[in-house]
Amino acid sequence: MKMKRILILTAVVFLCAGTAVFAEDNAAETLELFQSAFDMIWLVLAAALVFFMQAGFAMVEVGLTRAKNAGNIIMKNLMDFSVGAVAYFALGWAFMYGATAGGFIGTDQFFLIGADSSLLRDWFFQVVFAATAATIVSGAMAERTKFTSYLLYSVFISAIIYPVSGHWIWSGVGWLGNLGFHDFAGSTVVHSVGGWAALAGAITLGPRMGKYVEVNGKKVSKAIQGHNMPLAALGVFILWFGWYGFNCGSTLSGTDLSIAHVAVTTTLAASTGAIGAMITSWVQFGKPDPSMSLNGALAGLVGITAGCAVASPVGALIIGLVAGILVVMSVEFIDKVLHIDDPVGAVSVHGVCGVWGTLAVGLFATPGSLDHAGLFYGGGVYQLGVQALGVISVFAWVFITAMVLFNVIKKTVGLRVEAKEELEGLDASEHGMESYSGFQIFSNM
Repeated sequence: MKMKRILILTAVVFLCAGTAVFAEDNAAETLELFQSAFDMIWLVLAAALVFFMQAGFAMVEVGLTRAKNAGNIIMKNLMDFSVGAVAYFALGWAFMYGATAGGFIGTDQFFLIGADSSLLRDWFFQVVFAATAATIVSGAMAERTKFTSYLLYSVFISAIIYPVSGHWIWSGVGWLGNLGFHDFAGSTVVHSVGGWAALAGAITLGPRMGKYVEVNGKKVSKAIQGHNMPLAALGVFILWFGWYGFNCGSTLSGTDLSIAHVAVTTTLAASTGAIGAMITSWVQFGKPDPSMSLNGALAGLVGITAGCAVASPVGALIIGLVAGILVVMSVEFIDKVLHIDDPVGAVSVHGVCGVWGTLAVGLFATPGSLDHAGLFYGGGVYQLGVQALGVISVFAWVFITAMVLFNVIKKTVGLRVEAKEELEGLDASEHGMESYSGFQIFSNM
């Protein structure tokens, strides 16, 4: 019995030794396969989190607008992803990540022809970002836009407008990226693109009926209350949750240990954004405003998205706080001074705070995180200057092309519904249904 145990033990030792030698010979290949598999899982799961943000955008927009348009808003958020995904598959990916033409636009990989599993993975991760840029516009144009016109817009932003500026920054060969412009997860690439397109749409479309009234010869903004603050709050929490896929997923690797850093800076900026907006609204209006506080959390998230991997946790606290204050001031300025009707504050949250977050990289980038540290860390003004150049360039591209697009749609198929249809509500006039059948009363007919 003793000899049998010795023989078994000897066999085990030789087996383990042989396995170790084999493992050593194939360690590099095994590690590479493991990392590829882990990255595949990580990016697909992160993309799924970002896709779930579509539900968040829908709930925020539904909650902050009137009940008679809820179904229309759900349809817009469903279809801007659906038509946008097809457009990004056919053209958008190629313009954004194809072989470059002078650093300005991609020229191949249309319809993902010849794609392997890695490229398909990357397309899936990127299409949900494209959808985010597209759906931001929905809120600014809510309650008065023709559904067919919105579908047309969704195709163009997903196929051309978003991918071209994205190529400049994220393709690895774009002219802005080559200058050192840094936007880790999309304060400019995604959010400002959506915000500036939203601004163009809101200007072209004009305000909702009854939004601005004449009082003693002066144009005065009249608040049009949303119908469901709990839905808006649910939407913000869904967006916050999905943002971990947005920012942490942008590490592009499930084995990148900076995921933890990105998660912390994202959380802190969202928190101080909400706090900053709450305090600002409390001081300005005499009460802590729920809708402003919710938008403050989103403002903090947008603000940290560009610099979440290069700012310190303390820097993230400051970036989020400034974004929270800024969003309240911006909403008030756009509404009461510029008289541009943005029902959910999309331009302020995504456009204005996207600019702030992008510029904040040039202020708060820690030494060693980029070639040039931020101004506050002794890195000089180079990074801040490049960030400012990117902000101006993307604004010019998006705002001009979106204005052209919306005006062409306005002159051809029409952009805005008829006055009677707007009063009736787009659920009934555009879709022939009611979202709250048996409960809805049209007191504003």
